[in-house]
Amino acid sequence: MGEQLRVAIVGSTGYGGVELIRFLIGHPQVQITSVISSSSAGGLLSEGFPHLNEIVTDTLDGVDIELIRSKADLVFTATPHGVSSKLVPQLLEAGLKVVDLSGDFRLRDGSVYEHWYKHEPADSRYLEQAVYGLAEVFGEDVRDVSFVSNPGCYPTATLLGLIPAVQAGWIDPATIIIDAKSGVSGAGRGLGLTVHYSEINENFLAYKVNKHQHTPEIESVLSRVAGHEVTTTFTTHLVPMTRGILCTMYASMNGERTDEDFIDLYKQFYEGRRFVRIIAKGKWPATKEVWGSNYCNIGFSADARTGRVTIVSVIDNLVKGAAGQAIQNMNLMMGWDEALGLGLTPAFP
Repeated sequence: MGEQLRVAIVGSTGYGGVELIRFLIGHPQVQITSVISSSSAGGLLSEGFPHLNEIVTDTLDGVDIELIRSKADLVFTATPHGVSSKLVPQLLEAGLKVVDLSGDFRLRDGSVYEHWYKHEPADSRYLEQAVYGLAEVFGEDVRDVSFVSNPGCYPTATLLGLIPAVQAGWIDPATIIIDAKSGVSGAGRGLGLTVHYSEINENFLAYKVNKHQHTPEIESVLSRVAGHEVTTTFTTHLVPMTRGILCTMYASMNGERTDEDFIDLYKQFYEGRRFVRIIAKGKWPATKEVWGSNYCNIGFSADARTGRVTIVSVIDNLVKGAAGQAIQNMNLMMGWDEALGLGLTPAFP
């Protein structure tokens, strides 16, 4: 196997960071050499995450560029929005490879980022350098680069469900409506009234209607694929479950298509990409089918009566929507099999 890649994780005490650890521990080409937390430096990760007791025994490091450079070759930055924009340039200048899981480098236009994220944008030089890592679509762009911006969770589920049909010209992009639902882990580990048990249990709510920060990411990628500007209606909902995203997408079809047509198109588009599974006719994906895994399941219903198609996609927001795809991108960056270390089957029930 040769010498292992030394990896550091900034933001190890967040859900995304802990999920990175879960997968990387079993990665044959990787050694985790530094787990980093600005808020918990000096302590043990297992103090906040007892399930890692006697599995991760290293003391948490603080954010120290020189220390990271001495310990690692590649850094995952699983940090809040507005933090990576300042940290990542320092890591890159130190000669480190970076996979960033925040939203700070997904949008090339800093003014668009500032409008939607309400943070000062990163320096334009680094926005230009970042490669958008939607692995199944832009994987070849990721190979051998030093800096990848990992897609957001909602955009991953949405774009994997829409891009083949948009690229083929089978749907009218101007008619796309996205109805997205996520488990509460998507909000992170921070405390808030919305994710308080008494508030979310036996509840179901829409949030950030027409204002969700993933909207411009979805639209920019669809515009790139379509070759012209695309705008969408994107509505997000919070569901009282821990993990999972289900996106139900609607669009008008250009011409007459059947379920079988869409199934054949998508199977051909994703041929050889092991983490996208196309569901058989008459069946539709459920979040439980991808729980704890890097899979995305996609199903279709083409309705001749309305002339519209309904596309349903599901992912685990913490894996395919965050840590799993980040590892997939690392594999591509290093020239390895993209599925390396990601072979866990979904947990069921």
